[in-house]
Amino acid sequence: MKRIIVGLFLLAVSLLASAQDITYREHIRPLWEDRCERCHGKDAPYLGTFLENKKSYEADDKGPRMDSYADLIYFVSWPETGAIMRRLDDGKSKNDGKPGNMYKNLGRSEEERQANLLLFKQWVGEGSWIMKKPEAITKEELINIKTRH
Repeated sequence: MKRIIVGLFLLAVSLLASAQDITYREHIRPLWEDRCERCHGKDAPYLGTFLENKKSYEADDKGPRMDSYADLIYFVSWPETGAIMRRLDDGKSKNDGKPGNMYKNLGRSEEERQANLLLFKQWVGEGSWIMKKPEAITKEELINIKTRH
């Protein structure tokens, strides 16, 4: 019964959110604080430092730092375009159907993960959930990313 109530609540939130503009401050930041901050917060290294000793940081459950709008945008639009999309995707946007390595962290249940994924997709913008690596992104695709603060 509790799962049904949580699922209905998350559905209502996602429907309400789709009726308005999704912003980092109002929608993504609280979700990030709940689901991502533990590994990507102020104690996490910036990307360059992370890459220098990736295995050690991963062993400590640390990923690259994303604790501000600017730091998170780095992995959405530029220069690491699409990194968030590739890691959070549920696999339905890919030919192999395999979810990204961070999809499981979007929620405690499949319903919660799907609702949170939808919120991220709405924030990025219609048609801008790109699975490509940065070097394959076109100028038009990059311009279509709508990550409002």
